[in-house]
Amino acid sequence: MTRFVGIDISKDNLDVHILDGAYERVPNSPQGCQELCQKLQEQDIHRIVLEATGGYERLIVSTLVEAGLPVVVMNPRQVRDFAKALGLLAKTDKIDARVLARFGQVIQPPVRKISDEQAQNLQDLLARRGQLIAMRTMETNRLGQARTARIRKDLESSIDFINNRLQQLHDEIDTQIRQTAAWQEKVDLLKSVPGIGPQTARVLVLDLPELGECSREKIAALVGVAPMNCDSGEFRSQRMIRGGRKDVRTALYMATLAATRHNAVIRSYYQKLRNAGKAFKVALVACMHKLITTLNAILRDRKPWQPQPVIA
Repeated sequence: MTRFVGIDISKDNLDVHILDGAYERVPNSPQGCQELCQKLQEQDIHRIVLEATGGYERLIVSTLVEAGLPVVVMNPRQVRDFAKALGLLAKTDKIDARVLARFGQVIQPPVRKISDEQAQNLQDLLARRGQLIAMRTMETNRLGQARTARIRKDLESSIDFINNRLQQLHDEIDTQIRQTAAWQEKVDLLKSVPGIGPQTARVLVLDLPELGECSREKIAALVGVAPMNCDSGEFRSQRMIRGGRKDVRTALYMATLAATRHNAVIRSYYQKLRNAGKAFKVALVACMHKLITTLNAILRDRKPWQPQPVIA
């Protein structure tokens, strides 16, 4: 019998529900994950569904992937909406595991590419970079309001420390990327596009591994720059973007701002939209959509940026 498995994850335990089968709780530890994988490998598993939990899922996901089992990591909001649709308002670890298994059976989400351990470590470094930048922004704002020389000196020292740590992180990230030829090739291809700098290239390579491997519609939806309709009857709403990967979209937003100034193709497209009366954000999001689909094609074809003549 083909099985669907749901795993609810906490810091210490894994609640495992095999649909039309058994339920058990195992430790969220290397030994517990290995023992669970051995049990699952003995059965005909079609999908193993679990939720992203901010890091607690990494051990079991990597163990399942190494074992060749079909694991899918879902957004918790999607699973919770599914549970509400089934009328399941109660929430316990055991119930959540059963809901995840049922979600896998009904929705059958596709098994997506999951980052290996090295990629996850680099993603952690990128996340840490974002934290440091947020800290630097706060310290800089405080510096502008500081009244005494003693406080200004302390804030300047803090900002210098953060800047030094950021440079160390950049060096560490770049070193690890250079050690992987496939990553370095992607970074070089992305940086060939005017407007795409080193940081944007790092984020796209590490946080959007699907780039270059799926359709233009799919990549736009993954980033969250695909316009969504919300119509009812004769009512037609303004199309809006939603969902997607926040960090990728933020990096793409900044890159698009630069591209509207330094990339002739994107600049011409942006000006065309503005001249047609489109609002600033509408035009910019359209340029983001155009830029990410262009980057997707560049990595798909493995050819650097080749600007086409701009026709006025």
